[in-house]
Amino acid sequence: MPGNMKRTLPVTDQMMLRLCKGVPGRTRWAKEGRRYAALAAFLGVWAGCDSVDAIRNELRDHTPHEAYRASLQAAGLNGTALTTQWIEASSRALTNPTSIALPYREEGFLFTDDPGAPSFRFHMRRGQTVTMDLSLDSPDPARVFLDLFRMPEDSLRAPLPLLSSDSILGDFEYTAGREADYLIRLQPELLRGGRFTITLRLDASLTFPVEGRSTRAIQSVFGDPRDGGSRRHHGVDIFAPRGTPVISATGGRVTRANTTNIGGKVVWVRDTRGQSLYYAHLDSQVVRSGARVLAGDVLGFVGNTGNARTTPPHLHFGVYSRGPVNPWYYLYQPTTALPDPTAPREMVGDWTRTRNEGMRLRDGPGSRATVIGELAQATPLRVLAAVGAWYRVELPDGRVGFVSARLTEAPSEPLRTEMVTAVAPIQTEPRSSAPVMQDVAPGTDVPVLGAFGDYLWVRSPNGRAGWMALPGTVP
Repeated sequence: MPGNMKRTLPVTDQMMLRLCKGVPGRTRWAKEGRRYAALAAFLGVWAGCDSVDAIRNELRDHTPHEAYRASLQAAGLNGTALTTQWIEASSRALTNPTSIALPYREEGFLFTDDPGAPSFRFHMRRGQTVTMDLSLDSPDPARVFLDLFRMPEDSLRAPLPLLSSDSILGDFEYTAGREADYLIRLQPELLRGGRFTITLRLDASLTFPVEGRSTRAIQSVFGDPRDGGSRRHHGVDIFAPRGTPVISATGGRVTRANTTNIGGKVVWVRDTRGQSLYYAHLDSQVVRSGARVLAGDVLGFVGNTGNARTTPPHLHFGVYSRGPVNPWYYLYQPTTALPDPTAPREMVGDWTRTRNEGMRLRDGPGSRATVIGELAQATPLRVLAAVGAWYRVELPDGRVGFVSARLTEAPSEPLRTEMVTAVAPIQTEPRSSAPVMQDVAPGTDVPVLGAFGDYLWVRSPNGRAGWMALPGTVP
């Protein structure tokens, strides 16, 4: 894995199975140091394997993000306002992520004076691989923590860290071991930021095993009835002309290359993840048991040997991991096309405003995304990121959503001027407790850039944008 990317789960699957089955040995594990001290707290639920993730979460090592947070506490910074905001942002990212569909690309900004943690939630099927590419343009060297979590079905349980890094430049990937929602969180260390680009794509985790074919050649899928319904199909059938090369879907070792009554001429390959891949009904094999193969190496050729003698030539392909697994999403290659980046990128990290009344705030970057609010004309919006033709924005009250970039405008020209009739404070935020930037003397004409609630967004006499209570309201 590149950089400091690592798996954060030293607890093995074998250990988890032993916990679920209740075999002897757990006492010895519980004595193996601080990492296992929390095991006793779970002994009341360890008989149910739904608790495996919770056990993993208690026994794993610290992620780089968690270690950094602990270092802030050790340095006596845990109670400072900036550290508190940083911690709150990291927690909020897990409970209030942006739900996205892959592929997805976002060009955003991380603010040094306002700690944030963009997070993205998406769904993956078992066998799919998410590829993550992340770059950061920062004026100073910066550690940026990137964490991938699997989200629990029970919202009361903590997300399970799967991969963590504090060295993000480049790309890395993760293959889903189960169907679930996953979440990626991005957060720089304190007082660091800049422009970032993150691209997330879904890929097949295996090379397609019949040369020149794709999932469109699959004509019998996993679970189809066999022998009058007495059994189920434990793989997929990929049809192709006799003699078409059958290639290894991954690197590994050939564990068997033999002939059976059902599969005919077959090849079994065990990959580096501990999965066994099954290739059956071959016309001929070109590998032997014990051979090492790479993805793309020829194993044999399509045929109809075994119990497939009455059917057209095809490859029966199966994936086994503690039993048969549906190979479809291991092989299916979804679209990789991304929307054209038409939203002006120069506004990212800056403020814009709505052009019209009733502009819709949505929960995703698209006209079919759910509407979560309607905005008044000239509502100020801070642009957090650009996604295709959309902006991910933050409202003055902290709400976050997406707006169509073409329906916004730069607040370069004032809407009008407002004459101050009494001493008026200009504040950093539209709330009465916000710090005062400047007091404006009576008789001063103040340019108005926008409005939100009971506040005007104005340009102060010293040229800075700030908030002034509407006449007749108390700041």
